[in-house]
Amino acid sequence: MKKTPAVIEAATGRLRPILMTSLAMSLGALPLALSLGDASTSRIPLGLVIVGGVVFSLILTLYVLPAIYSYMSTKKHINEEI
Repeated sequence: MKKTPAVIEAATGRLRPILMTSLAMSLGALPLALSLGDASTSRIPLGLVIVGGVVFSLILTLYVLPAIYSYMSTKKHINEEI
């Protein structure tokens, strides 16, 4: 199988589990990030960091890592041909 269709097939196969896990974690921490009440000022930054980190890791996993893999694989094949 060619490299680009293999990366696309792998990404589409892993999209649902990664997306479901990330959404569950983000939505689970959302009440912490949007907390209202007496001592909420100490909990809001923690919730924002959790939600932001999960969203960042989702983007990294779905877009950046396949692109880096594809780029590094191209470099490897170029070096092998020389």
